[in-house]
Amino acid sequence: MTTHTLQGKMKRPAISLALSLSILSGASFAAVSDQQAAALGKELTPLGAERAGNSDGTIPEWTGGLGQSDDRYTDPFANEAPLFTITAANVEQYADKLSPGQIAMIKRYPDSFRIPVYPTHRTAAYPEQLYDLVKWNATHTELTENGNGLTTFREAVPFPIPQNALEVIWNHLTRYRGGAFERTFVQVPVQANGDFTPVKINERVSWPEYLKDSPDNGQTSNILSFFVQEVLAPARLTGDVLLIHETLNQVTQPRQAWTYNTGQRRVRRAPQIAYDAPGTASDGLRTTDNLDLFNGAPDRYEWKLVGKRELYIPYNSFKLASRDLSYNQILTRGHINPDYTRYELHRVWQVEATLKPGERHVYSKRVFFIDEDSWQIAIADHYDGRGELWRVAEAHAFPYRDAQVPWLTAETLYDLQSGRYLVGSLTNEEGKGFDFTQRFDYKDFTPQAIRRLGR
Repeated sequence: MTTHTLQGKMKRPAISLALSLSILSGASFAAVSDQQAAALGKELTPLGAERAGNSDGTIPEWTGGLGQSDDRYTDPFANEAPLFTITAANVEQYADKLSPGQIAMIKRYPDSFRIPVYPTHRTAAYPEQLYDLVKWNATHTELTENGNGLTTFREAVPFPIPQNALEVIWNHLTRYRGGAFERTFVQVPVQANGDFTPVKINERVSWPEYLKDSPDNGQTSNILSFFVQEVLAPARLTGDVLLIHETLNQVTQPRQAWTYNTGQRRVRRAPQIAYDAPGTASDGLRTTDNLDLFNGAPDRYEWKLVGKRELYIPYNSFKLASRDLSYNQILTRGHINPDYTRYELHRVWQVEATLKPGERHVYSKRVFFIDEDSWQIAIADHYDGRGELWRVAEAHAFPYRDAQVPWLTAETLYDLQSGRYLVGSLTNEEGKGFDFTQRFDYKDFTPQAIRRLGR
């Protein structure tokens, strides 16, 4: 990642609309003091994790993360063997470091699902300029509108020293993902018998700070990101395009969405691209807000910060990202092939979301486990309306060292009841997959632009 990448922050030093909203709402939460923020980069990492390792020595000290390299896919840990493997035979021995969903997956597939545990490496690293922004956020950014918006926020990770559950979730929602990127990947619904048909998707995403141009009429003041998604295959879905202007405060200004449908040959507003509306080309296996393990407005849930704990989570998934693997090798009946997964012991924030009385969502409760070093949700357990565990999501991530972006190489969502599952973000057969060098114009994220794409 070159230095100029983060200089785009000068285009939007703070979000003025979100600031004005704080005046209208009595529900506001204080930023931390200068004294507390001074721990960032010292006792804490620049993004707010505990720098020290654990007392057992099974989690090491963070020493800066994995260095930048143009060699994205070479696995620096290729010679390591698992320390042990968690299976149905020994799951109770390790239950205190597993989520209920992980335990349920082992019991659902006792003969095939396993968790290979490797030595822990704290590889998360970001551009140096981001660390300065995060420290500024720590003493300036506040929650407002009952936690549905942010004040005076700059670019990424508003709460490196979180005081409550919503601040932790906002860190996930706003974490740094390169500023702008284009990616071609597959999303694959896998049937209970193991059959699958990949859906190839192209996405272009930009945060306002990284646009090559920006309108002067305030149109980006409450925008978190711009997003265009185009389905490339199979043929029956080819040409469908989705445009989203992701707003920060989605209660005062709902997510703005448009779709282009090849059959109708027209662009239409799509007000229902939110919450538990079915996800694009997911065969009913995920909701809209399941993407990236959680996205969108948090207002339908009551949020509780349980605290920190140690958990075996997918990490440093270089093997799963290998360009030598085919989707046929990765996608097996019931779950992805554990021959290519890697889990490590890391500290996570545990956050519980319980549906508010009178609100509607297919998930009555969600429990998130968020990696302290990257603010990526690593595991998410979902409960149905009866309170029974229903779906289990995992983020298999690794550091894109060329861009200094720890992010997904696969996200899985397992349906414990039907035996089906969904995998997204796979790029093994898609060439480069993620391109973090792309920069876009504002006009690339307009209804006119997706009409041209559809044609």
